[in-house]
Amino acid sequence: MIDKAVPDARGVSERTPADRTVAVWDLPLRLWHWALAVSVLTAWFTPTVHDNLHRIVGYTVIGLLVFRLLWGFCGGRYSRFRVIGVRLRAAPSYLLNLRRGITGRYIGLNPAGTLMLVALLLSLGISAITGALSVTVPFFGVWWIEDTHAIASDVAIVLVVLHVVGVVLMSMLQRENLIRAMITGRKRIRHCS
Repeated sequence: MIDKAVPDARGVSERTPADRTVAVWDLPLRLWHWALAVSVLTAWFTPTVHDNLHRIVGYTVIGLLVFRLLWGFCGGRYSRFRVIGVRLRAAPSYLLNLRRGITGRYIGLNPAGTLMLVALLLSLGISAITGALSVTVPFFGVWWIEDTHAIASDVAIVLVVLHVVGVVLMSMLQRENLIRAMITGRKRIRHCS
């Protein structure tokens, strides 16, 4: 969102509090997010049809997950994992409040978004690691590795769909384009906590 200037009685333009934005998601995090989205969707549609591409994007997902873990400790303020425990503990009551239409405002991830981040990182990590193991000699054809890979992949796709639905719903409830915020890195700061 671009800050809008509103002229006052003297004709001087000043930004209104409702229109101010703050940089939330830094460029590396945004690039990671969209690269992961493309990689996961590509991996979902390529097994057994385009095995080489499936493997390449699987290894790409592993690299992206390693990057995200590192960026969670040394990235920008809203990329760090410093409040992850607090937000996870707040997630059950936050989800109950959502049922009542109480959304709260957060500059970074809200508790539901934090819960989704952890669930996605875990499911994608399990999927990618078991996928990589399944093509190595000691684990090739091992049923529980292949089954774990398939289940974790299915769980990851369900979580991706829930994530997209959640983003759309929160965008409507809070009247803020969260997809644009993940592209520009900026969010409105009115009533944020």
